[in-house]
Amino acid sequence: MQPESGVKTWQWVITVIVIVALIVIGIFVFGGKKTEAPTTEPTTVATTTMQTANGVIVSDQFPGNVVYISSVQAAQPTWIVIQKDNNGQPGAIIGSAHADAGIAPVKVILTQPTIDGGTYYAVMYTDNGSGKFSATADQPIKDANGNVIMKIFHATVTANVGVKG
Repeated sequence: MQPESGVKTWQWVITVIVIVALIVIGIFVFGGKKTEAPTTEPTTVATTTMQTANGVIVSDQFPGNVVYISSVQAAQPTWIVIQKDNNGQPGAIIGSAHADAGIAPVKVILTQPTIDGGTYYAVMYTDNGSGKFSATADQPIKDANGNVIMKIFHATVTANVGVKG
């Protein structure tokens, strides 16, 4: 007996199926795309303006010489000022840090450390452009209702900084 030579029928069928599949794929990939004629009418682009609100997010902190502000959202360059509590109101300033316009975390180095059990305020102040914070030239920023934008936080050795429960 002599061995059969040549291509078997099933090989031809598979080859034809592969060729047809490649042609169909080629039509979908390279053909069938309709191009539109350019229009001569002017197009109108809708634009929206994003207005950045001012705000500050801070959680309770471990006592020490640094306060970590989770997020500052500022419409313009701003100062974040840390103040001691004075009978339920912001009192003596113990630190400040500059924040650019936009949203970012801020690290404030303090001139006096926070103490365990103390109440403190993170207050947003305007930036007069001098490059240095001035309690008289830079003023607290107010919201639309006339309230100073600030957040109260506490210094505690059991602070869950950055952890939500």
